[in-house]
Amino acid sequence: MGILNTLLRAVTWWNGQTLNTQLFTWRKGVKVGEDDAGNTFYKTADGKRRWVIYNGEAEASRVSPDWHGWLHHTWDEPPTDAPIAHKSWEKPHQPNLTGTAMAYAPQGSLRQAKPQAHQDYEAWTPE
Repeated sequence: MGILNTLLRAVTWWNGQTLNTQLFTWRKGVKVGEDDAGNTFYKTADGKRRWVIYNGEAEASRVSPDWHGWLHHTWDEPPTDAPIAHKSWEKPHQPNLTGTAMAYAPQGSLRQAKPQAHQDYEAWTPE
């Protein structure tokens, strides 16, 4: 099983970091911190490059807005050193749920778990 996992990591990026990313992180990466989802954030020693190693599926919406701003050089200090002040009305970060069982389904959607029977409808039965 170990050889199969190594081969998968060499050719796929959605199952976590590839071997090249792991090697680059090991050689040049300086760990900056982790978020609540278990994603680990790195930068180079000079601070010019920043990246994330996902904990599980590589889905960009799993990165919180605080860390997203740091990754894209919106601010210099990571949220671990300079936490971002949040308003009381802000909702907590939630990743994109499209394609999952928890995705939004509007009223009347065919995806709803229990379709409601219409009270004003009576099925026709032949005499």
